[in-house]
Amino acid sequence: MPTLHSPPNSSHPITHASPSGNPLATSSLPLTSHPVTVFSTTSAHTNTTVNPAAAAAANFFNDLLNKIPLPRWVIYLIFVGGALLILLCCLCICIKCCCKGKTKKRQQKKDEKINLNGVNGKTTTALVQPDVADVDYGSTKQQRGKLLYSLEYNAAQSELTVGIKQADNLKAMDLGGSSDPYVKVYICPDKSRTCETKVFRNTLNPVFNEHFNFQITKSSLLKSTVVMQVFDFNRFSKHNIIGELRLQLCNVDWNHVIEEWQDLGEPAKFEDENLGEICFSLRYVPTAGKLTVVILEAKNLKSMDIGGSSDPYVKVQLALDKRKWRKRKTSIKKKTLNPYYNESFTFDVSFEQIQRVNLVISVWDHDAMTRNDAMGKIFLGCDATGNQLRHWADMLSNPRRPVAQWHNLLSAEQVNSTLTLKKKIPLASKLPGKLPF
Repeated sequence: MPTLHSPPNSSHPITHASPSGNPLATSSLPLTSHPVTVFSTTSAHTNTTVNPAAAAAANFFNDLLNKIPLPRWVIYLIFVGGALLILLCCLCICIKCCCKGKTKKRQQKKDEKINLNGVNGKTTTALVQPDVADVDYGSTKQQRGKLLYSLEYNAAQSELTVGIKQADNLKAMDLGGSSDPYVKVYICPDKSRTCETKVFRNTLNPVFNEHFNFQITKSSLLKSTVVMQVFDFNRFSKHNIIGELRLQLCNVDWNHVIEEWQDLGEPAKFEDENLGEICFSLRYVPTAGKLTVVILEAKNLKSMDIGGSSDPYVKVQLALDKRKWRKRKTSIKKKTLNPYYNESFTFDVSFEQIQRVNLVISVWDHDAMTRNDAMGKIFLGCDATGNQLRHWADMLSNPRRPVAQWHNLLSAEQVNSTLTLKKKIPLASKLPGKLPF
């Protein structure tokens, strides 16, 4: 179509021509002083081309937005909010990872710190290898509490008296922020006798005031070490050790009674041989004169066979007036160190006899060709001490009710030297009650 340009500031009307060349009706329009330009509908072709895939994606996106019954600005606002939320989550994850890495590095540096206290540097040994007691691993020392004890030796009677007075500010071992402490005392390397104090419930500052006597010669005394271990009592699980004191008796001045406070230390790595644990329940009915012992299970027993296992069974024995009286035994569990029995034994024991009875529980390894070997032993009764005495007392104070508890096994030599059972069985006429043969 031909384009007509009106000259600037023209006062003549604008005449449009038809495509056939016939002039169209003229219209008198007011002219302005500004130039007026009329563009033709035909334009020159450009080199820009539209991508069909992009156009199809744009059309699909527009159709999708049109199907959503929300205003367009609301949809855009939702998209922007989602993008910001995703970005915020990614940022939080990055910050957490960075902080975790820094904390790990800081912890590694803290663990690598070794504070050498008391190293004076006067000798090469002090600079290179300080005393083990002066090395504090970590930035802070773990507080386990203090123990007040006393030591006295009677040379005329060859008797050492160890007094457990009290403890203070013990470490809390239970979830409630408290502990059930008791103290175990024995002498190394002989360890022929182990003594235990009473258990004090829910306290970190128990007052024991108990004394234990050990027969030991002066020559053996100077080669021995007295060990005082503070434990947290748990009825249905292993007793956790809070701390311990190890005193070399050769360094003690025996001219007077020793009584002093000392901080509890970390338990020694070279702990005594672990013989395992056994769990059993006791039930006594005074009216019927029935004592029921249920052997439940044992765990972490000592390996006795070459293959690293054992064939354990449990022997239950009653001693009346420290004389062997009645005994029963469980079945044999083959090739295991964690046997489960759940076997019950009932004995006729009158109320008068229960005051003089000791219960001996021993674990044995069965051998078909050779003699059976003792794996561990423990005894309960009025002559027992510590946890064993407490279990027995709980049974007597709760008649007709089974009381179960875990116990650490001791060596047979240690129990035999403490209980000192007589091997001869007296006549039935000399003992109250009927003795089964």
